[in-house]
Amino acid sequence: MTRHASRFVSRTTSRLALLVVMSVAGCGHSPATHYVTLNAAPSGAPLATTHMAPVQLTAVHIPAVLDRPEVVTQVAPNRLAVDDGNHWGAPLAQMMRRTLAQDLTTRLPAGAFVFPDAPAPPDTRTLVVTVLDAEADTKTLTLQAGWTLLSGQPARATLTREVTLTSALTSSDATGQAAALSQILGELADRIAASIVVR
Repeated sequence: MTRHASRFVSRTTSRLALLVVMSVAGCGHSPATHYVTLNAAPSGAPLATTHMAPVQLTAVHIPAVLDRPEVVTQVAPNRLAVDDGNHWGAPLAQMMRRTLAQDLTTRLPAGAFVFPDAPAPPDTRTLVVTVLDAEADTKTLTLQAGWTLLSGQPARATLTREVTLTSALTSSDATGQAAALSQILGELADRIAASIVVR
């Protein structure tokens, strides 16, 4: 084989190898991931009261099955669907605590709510919220949750409540679920504020 022919074969082989690599890379391209978040729900005027000991939301606990980046939907009894193409913008429990804190701020008297992780006055009561379950079908999102109010030193539970709330889904996709969950957290804040403002 002549030197010219050898160079030609070498160039042709390199081009073919490059085309194969580009083809494989193109086939392996995955769809774009979309991210959704929660928003605070608007409220009316804060609940009226002459005096209220401050309260701080310290934790929101959620089931392990929901504590993952992907949006999870229960599509049938004992069966879940994990949406790989739609993720929460941050850990779901953290987003729920942030959103619920924003909701409570607008529902409780001025100065009565202490933000999570912020320094708190000595007489501040603590609020812990536990999500027992969250299920969504094609039409409705249902949330079962409870909250406990603790006060004193040592801290003791002075109030425990549970509630089941539902919200209609405007759409069954991840955006619709995020909007419905935001609305439910607003309703949960209404219930929590009403239960603690008189104590």
